[in-house]
Amino acid sequence: MFVWVGRVTQLEDRKATTKAVEEFIISQKRPKTTRVTQVIQGYESHAFKSKFESWPAGNVTGSSGAEDGRGKVAALLKQQGVDVKGAPKSSTPVNEEVPPLLEGGGKLEVWCVNGNAKTALPKQDNGKFYSGDCYIILYTYHSGDKKEEYYLNYWIGKDSTADDQLMALELANTMWNSLKGRPVLGRIYQGKEPPQFVALFQPMVILKGGISSGYKKIADEKGVGSGTYSAEGIALIRVSGTAIHSNKTLQVEALATSLSSTDCFVLQSGNAMYTWHGNSSTYEQQQWAAKVAEFLKPGVAVKHCKEGTESSAFWFALDGKQSYTNKNPAQDVIVREPHLYAFSSKKGRLEVTEIFNFSQDDMLTEDMMILDTHGEVFIWVGQCVESKEKLKAFDIGQKYIEHAMSIEDLSPYVPLYKVSEGNEPSFFKTYFSWDNTKSVVHGNSFQKKLSLLFGLRSESTSKSSANGGPTQRASALAALSSAFNPSSQPKQANDRPASSGDGPTQRASALAALSNAFNPSSKPKTALPSRSGQGSQRAAAVAALSSVLTAEQSGSTDNLRASKTSMPSTTAGKTDTEVVVISQSETSPRSEAGESSEFRTEKDAVVEEVPSAGGRVEPEAPQEQTTEHVGEATFSYDRLISKSTDPIRGIDYKRREAYLSDSEFQTVFGISKDAFYRQPGWKQELQKRKAGLF
Repeated sequence: MFVWVGRVTQLEDRKATTKAVEEFIISQKRPKTTRVTQVIQGYESHAFKSKFESWPAGNVTGSSGAEDGRGKVAALLKQQGVDVKGAPKSSTPVNEEVPPLLEGGGKLEVWCVNGNAKTALPKQDNGKFYSGDCYIILYTYHSGDKKEEYYLNYWIGKDSTADDQLMALELANTMWNSLKGRPVLGRIYQGKEPPQFVALFQPMVILKGGISSGYKKIADEKGVGSGTYSAEGIALIRVSGTAIHSNKTLQVEALATSLSSTDCFVLQSGNAMYTWHGNSSTYEQQQWAAKVAEFLKPGVAVKHCKEGTESSAFWFALDGKQSYTNKNPAQDVIVREPHLYAFSSKKGRLEVTEIFNFSQDDMLTEDMMILDTHGEVFIWVGQCVESKEKLKAFDIGQKYIEHAMSIEDLSPYVPLYKVSEGNEPSFFKTYFSWDNTKSVVHGNSFQKKLSLLFGLRSESTSKSSANGGPTQRASALAALSSAFNPSSQPKQANDRPASSGDGPTQRASALAALSNAFNPSSKPKTALPSRSGQGSQRAAAVAALSSVLTAEQSGSTDNLRASKTSMPSTTAGKTDTEVVVISQSETSPRSEAGESSEFRTEKDAVVEEVPSAGGRVEPEAPQEQTTEHVGEATFSYDRLISKSTDPIRGIDYKRREAYLSDSEFQTVFGISKDAFYRQPGWKQELQKRKAGLF
């Protein structure tokens, strides 16, 4: 729950709000553990803004009523010919939220793509980008206790040639491979630079034309001249953003009509350099304009002039004085809730499944996932994904963008990133409650889960191969799932209750038994055990682990959901197929594409059999559930939720909702139990997740 507080509210009102929230929680019969976050106007977090379909630009809410009043008075006096000093400086948000940026103090390297090679830029030119060129940027930095992290991008100018764009991708992939796939690899188009990219350059200036051989060749063929910026020519540079993550400056047409009273400009005319301050510009913009002038022509004498005090030489450089705007340009700022998707490929068609209420645990090491924040698209690649599948990450991301363009108004030029498991940057982690220990544990999903459960670190670094393929992973995860499900525990697990003194030894035995059962590589190569022997050994391992975990179960074990495991078919002759369940909420903004589309999502539950290789595998088909109660006992909602501080033990954690009383069930879900269980399985699951009963 969020409480939004206006910046000029009285202290008494804020105190009363606290009491009102407590009364609201009680009246709505919400858990006492409900998290309440107070949000101050102008300091709204991303989590708060994402709850709205759109959020206005920061300067709309960033100024108080008093500042608005002063602005109106100043405008009125100015109309009457009165010189107003100290005009309101409101073109920049007063309290602009700074997104997660990369750690400073790293090494920045920039190359310009030139033909079939790349040319390193001198350090003093880092930050100069020509719209007719493509660039490769590598930033090496230290993050926490890790040795080195890499942020690798290729930037595409809006006037660059197709050949240079393809070469930039090829050269960036070569560098990515040379660094063993560790860097975050991004594709960034001009005009869509993300905050963490802009923050690397202080300042970042985008100039006209290009210096690459490819651009010059195309310009010569068209016979129009390159129009490339030169230090001796005439150029007008617009300065608008000044924050560390939004300080882009852009060369515009050298005409008076390009000016704006809300911004500052740098005018270069041969050896002369001017900074022009609009009447509504901020002090920060004026300071930044001086910095840009020094960056373009170090050591040159700069002439500063305010709007209305321009010299004749200034207007001559702009082909004469003309009218220009005095209004802020419209800002299209849309904040939307991020979405996480799993996907599978069938006959060249990408099928996407949305993961609702997602968390870090939803990203399995055998999978590739899509995270769409609307401002950026990430393709997350697990460690155990096959190498040939990793190479397809950008192609998959591009297919997704092309699809989302039509139904989500996603820009075709949105930044696209490839992120490898274990090398997630801060601007990716911000969309999760991130636990670094989970990303550094090696092994497949089953081995990772064991390591985290027992407080161990798996030394195995098994990759997806013939020895550790989907069938083996599915068997292992199914065994562990049964160990956590009291209703399906083998009887022999109760024959020998675990004592407190034997806990560690028994856990070690169970872990060793499971390793032997599920790791064929550790078995003798000379003798292959029979099928019956494997089954007995597997059963013994599961029984051993079950007896250990029975006394240690808690709500946290629900993280092992069947929807995250790949279950082998029990039908004879079906061991090489897996079941894919694709579902989506009716209220989700993601729409369904036509059947003829190469890329589609499904609103209704669909069950299909696809080859086991590649893609995300979801095992649960929607099943008809009866209204039979799991048990006669009923428990309170506060104790049944997955994050309860006083959880119930010994229940079927997959059907927590069944332990609610009829009246409380009606309060939580808004419908009766009979009506709930008549719904499709996917819809039940969605409602259970929203209620915290999963």
